[in-house]
Amino acid sequence: MDWRSGIAEALRTSGASGDPQELADAWRARYWPILAEVNNGARPWGNFDEHHLETLDDLLTERGVDLPSEERRRLVGTWHRLDPWPDVRSGLDALRRQRPTAALSNAHVALLVDLARHADLRFDCLLSAELAHAYKPAPEVYQTAARLLGVEPAALMLGWLLTRWISGALARLDQTAFVDRPLEYGLGSPARDDPEADQSVGDLHELVERLAG
Repeated sequence: MDWRSGIAEALRTSGASGDPQELADAWRARYWPILAEVNNGARPWGNFDEHHLETLDDLLTERGVDLPSEERRRLVGTWHRLDPWPDVRSGLDALRRQRPTAALSNAHVALLVDLARHADLRFDCLLSAELAHAYKPAPEVYQTAARLLGVEPAALMLGWLLTRWISGALARLDQTAFVDRPLEYGLGSPARDDPEADQSVGDLHELVERLAG
């Protein structure tokens, strides 16, 4: 999903002062520490709506921005209505013609359902870290997905924007595909690659071609 464009636009129309794109980046950056705290036992499990509201409240307080509670809830709800990258809908359809295709996300199940419906994305299965009560990159998230799909982890390929983040936790038990999103943080986003990925592609259609070969 192109999360940054949707969140920045929602912030722009919210009345919050400041650069909406910078605010979107700052809000997103608070996501990773909370997930780590859940995984190390310093914080109880919570779903993304709870985490997003908490981090938004903290961000607005830090910036001295006062928004009514209903507007804050609307902003949290924006994470349920993100648009996909242009290649995703047709790329997933092409991938599904080759092999079973599942989403494995840190987002909770209700959020995944809303995203898939909003973007008209077709998966064979929606799997959430909520099922393991741990967040990626905890190994049990991937192990739970493999168990529920009835396959060995080595039979899976995990597609990710930055596989270096997860490859250590997986101990290379599965294959990884790096899908480059050069505009994830807007124009001027830093270039990224992942030499450890088994496949490195520019979009899902290129991945489909590689796997077919």
